[in-house]
Amino acid sequence: MIITSTLVLLFAYLLGSVATAIVVSRLMGLPDPRTQGSGNPGATNVLRLGNKKAAALTLLGDSLKGLLPVLLARLLEVPLEGQALVALAAFLGHLYPVFFGFRGGKGVATALGVLLGLAPLLALLAIVTWLLVFKLTRISAVAALAAATTAPLCAWWLSLPAPLVAATLAMTLLTIWRHRTNIRELTTRPTKANKP
Repeated sequence: MIITSTLVLLFAYLLGSVATAIVVSRLMGLPDPRTQGSGNPGATNVLRLGNKKAAALTLLGDSLKGLLPVLLARLLEVPLEGQALVALAAFLGHLYPVFFGFRGGKGVATALGVLLGLAPLLALLAIVTWLLVFKLTRISAVAALAAATTAPLCAWWLSLPAPLVAATLAMTLLTIWRHRTNIRELTTRPTKANKP
C-alpha cells in the first residue's frame, strides 16, 4: 500500500503540473497567458484574453487534474491520510509545476476539483460562496479568497475527518499566499479592479 500511495502521490503532482492554460493556449494559437493580462496561467486570465472556449477548457482541465488523482486514490483504497496528501500533491503541482519552471497558477479551480473528490458537499458550499461574493463584488480574486477562507470552517462544520480538514486548511493558506498581490492591491486601491 505504501508503494501504491507513493505512486499515486507522484502521479497527482505530475498531473497537477500540467498547466492547462498554457497547453490550451498553445493548441488554440493564443498568446501565452503568462505574458498577457495578469500573467496568471488560469481560466480567468485566459477569459480576459478574449476566448471563452479556451477559458472553459482551462477551467475544466484545472478542475479535473485535482479531481482525478483523488478519485484514483479512493479507487485504489489509499488510506484517508494518503488521499489528503494526494489532494495536496495535485494542488501543489498546479501552483509549482515541474514542467513550467515551478511558475504556476493560483490553484482555485484545482482546489475545487480536489474538494469535489474529497467532499462534494464542501465543494458545493465553496462554489456557492464564490458565486455569491462574485455577484456582490464582480472581482474574481475576492470571490476566490472568500471561498478559500470559508472552506476550512465549512469542513469543520460538516464534521469531516481531520485529514480532510487539514488538507483544506493547507490549501486555504496556500491560496491566500498566492493571492498576496491581489490582497495588497485590494487594501491599497480599494476602488481598482484587481487581477484574478
